[in-house]
Amino acid sequence: MNPIIAAGSTVVTLQDVRVSYRSRAEPILRGVTLTLSAGETLGVVGESGCGKTTLLRTILGLIPTDSGVVEVLGGDPPGLKDGSPASRAAIQLVHQDPFASLNPRMTIRQILQAPLRINGYEHSASRVRELLDMVGLSHSVLENLPAQLSGGQRQRIAIARALSIKPKVLLLDEPVSALDVSVQAQVINLINDLQGSQGFSCIFVSHDLAVVAQVANRIAVMYLGQVVEIGDTDSVLTEPAHPYSMALAASVPSLRQEPRGESWRGLAVGEPPSEMMTSGCTFRSRCWVATSRCDVETPRLVERTSSRQVACHHPQGR
Repeated sequence: MNPIIAAGSTVVTLQDVRVSYRSRAEPILRGVTLTLSAGETLGVVGESGCGKTTLLRTILGLIPTDSGVVEVLGGDPPGLKDGSPASRAAIQLVHQDPFASLNPRMTIRQILQAPLRINGYEHSASRVRELLDMVGLSHSVLENLPAQLSGGQRQRIAIARALSIKPKVLLLDEPVSALDVSVQAQVINLINDLQGSQGFSCIFVSHDLAVVAQVANRIAVMYLGQVVEIGDTDSVLTEPAHPYSMALAASVPSLRQEPRGESWRGLAVGEPPSEMMTSGCTFRSRCWVATSRCDVETPRLVERTSSRQVACHHPQGR
C-alpha cells in the first residue's frame, strides 16, 4: 500500500521551520532545519522543553507551522483531517507513555486489530499473532487489558501496533524513558532489530544521549527550539563542536573522553533563560566561550565539515 522508497533518498525534510503556540508568546521551534534519509535513524536530543515533541507533532501535521517548509515522503505532512489514509499510514508515532497511549478498555487483540482493519490490511487472528511474535510477546496476552501487562510489554504492544501497517517512517517520542534500565535495553534492541528487518526510517527523540548513542546514525542537538549541531553520532558524541553539545556529552560518564572529557564537566552554567532571547545566541548566558558577538548576532546552522553542521560563532575542536 505504501510506495517503495529508494535507498538513500530523503523521506523527511524541514527547512527553517517556525512554530508557536497561542498560549506562549515566544516560538517553540525557531528555524529548525534537518533531513531524514531512507533507512536512517536520526536521534534528536536536548533538555525538556527544547521542542522535541513539538518537532514530531509538526512532522505529523498535527501542528501548523508559522513559516518554513515541511515535507514527508515527498508531500505535505499527513495531518488528521486532510491527509489520505495511505499518507497517514506511512508515518506512525510511538508515544512516551505506553499505558496512556493504549485504550484501557480494549484487549490487546482489539488494539492490534484496529489499525489493520481501519487501513484495509488483513486483520485475522494469525496476523495478530504474527505481530506478537515480531515483538517477542506470548500469544497468551491477547485477551489481556493493558493494565494487566508490564511497562515493557505495553511498549512492545505500542511498537507492534505502529508497525502493523508497515509505515515508512517511525517517530519515537522518549520510547524508553518510562521503563526500567534493563527493560530499556530490551526495547532498544527490539527497535534496532525491527528496523534492520523492515527497513523503516526513524526519528528517535530522547533527553538521554546514552540511549540515543545505541540507536542513531546521526544526532541533532536541540536547544530552546533550535538545532545547534547535527552530524554523525560518533563524531558528535566524541568530538562535539557546539558548547551545549559538549556540556551534554560531559553529563554522561560513559561518553566522556579522558583526559579531555574532564575539562567538559560543568561547562553549562545555570538553567535555560526564563525569557526567550530575541537576538543573539540563546545559549550565551550559559556558555563559557560567549563574546559580545554572541549578544547581538544569532548564529545560523552552517556546514563545518561534510558530515557536521553547527550553529555557533565559536565552535570548539578541529
